[in-house]
Amino acid sequence: MKPTTCDISALLSAVSDENRLRIIKCLEVRPACVCELVQALALPQPRISRHLKWLRDAGLVTDAREAQWVEYSLVQAPEGSPEAQLLELLAGWLRDDPTVAADTRRLHAATRVQPAAE
Repeated sequence: MKPTTCDISALLSAVSDENRLRIIKCLEVRPACVCELVQALALPQPRISRHLKWLRDAGLVTDAREAQWVEYSLVQAPEGSPEAQLLELLAGWLRDDPTVAADTRRLHAATRVQPAAE
């Protein structure tokens, strides 16, 4: 099925935010849970979760439960799909960006935080 203007608009909207781009760049390095992304991006957990939902709804990010954590990763989109083409394009961008470099360093040092008891 060919993408529509609505499909492409949703994809471009998903990557139109600086923090969502930073999340994508982190997930290029490795899958991560929200608590690790909070440490890497130094943003509040609700904001990270909201951005992840936006990326998931656009078909760029997927999630999988791993014990008590939900691990997020970039989607493995079919070759040639708009999602795959966009992620491939983004992979070549921002390599020398200081913010992305700092995020990546913090992601490498990030540890999973035990969820709070309810």
